[in-house]
Amino acid sequence: MKVLVIDVGGTHIKVLASGEHEPRKFASGPAMTAKKMVAGVKKITADLKYDVVSIGFPGPVLRNRPLAEPCNLGRGWVGFNFKNAFHCPVKLVNDAAMH
Repeated sequence: MKVLVIDVGGTHIKVLASGEHEPRKFASGPAMTAKKMVAGVKKITADLKYDVVSIGFPGPVLRNRPLAEPCNLGRGWVGFNFKNAFHCPVKLVNDAAMH
């Protein structure tokens, strides 16, 4: 099973896939929404295959969903359907718990 790991940060979105040795990243910031994050991840991983996605989210998470919008990113994270967006199973956890 190939896993795509995403670390959502206030300055960068970092991505590492099973079998890869160097993370890929792109800029984030106050305008970064969940939809923009997914589009950016898909763009920089277009050459990769993965079966599942694990996302480290900078805020409280309960039952695989963000409980609040992150203070350092754009809106639209709460209620966003990550599974539908990535077309595979997604596990969302607090970024500190992911480490």
